Amino acid sequence: MHSYLETDRMTLRRFTEADADDLVELHNDPDVMRYLNGGKATPREVIVGETLPAFIRGGYFAAVERESGEFLGWFHLRAPKGGTEDEPELGYRLRKSSWGKGYATEGSLALIDKAFAELGARRVFAQTMSVNRGSRRVMEKCGLRFVRTFFADWPDVIDGSDQGEVEYELLRPDWAAQAKR
Repeated sequence: MHSYLETDRMTLRRFTEADADDLVELHNDPDVMRYLNGGKATPREVIVGETLPAFIRGGYFAAVERESGEFLGWFHLRAPKGGTEDEPELGYRLRKSSWGKGYATEGSLALIDKAFAELGARRVFAQTMSVNRGSRRVMEKCGLRFVRTFFADWPDVIDGSDQGEVEYELLRPDWAAQAKR
């Protein structure tokens, strides 16, 4: 996969060690982390020693606003553990200041197109907490369809986890039909 991808307003590029401060800030915003870990802080050592190296190894893209160079957050497109390369999972996490501006949809659509047009994906899927309406709306805007609600066994119960997780997907034939419009 190329080291970067351009959209109208963003560059999605590989992570580097220089992204540590931005990642620490993002992963320690309680509102950003609300549906991920209940908003708990993550120590800098964990982000620098574990999270960032995993992001650098691949599948994760730092999202940077093209005009200002500002770090907006990140996207990922990668096979989940135990999954296959032709069924990558789409994910995103953006700074609160970037919410509601279409960045999540813009970046997701670019990665979905890349998955099908260049990487030979058969299916792209995404998951979030059932109560995360914002993230679900992005998935729907990108053409993903609701597949299922499921209940994962998380170590910590967070607000809304009793309503489960949801999975959305887009299959290659449906993407092709959308692309022709």
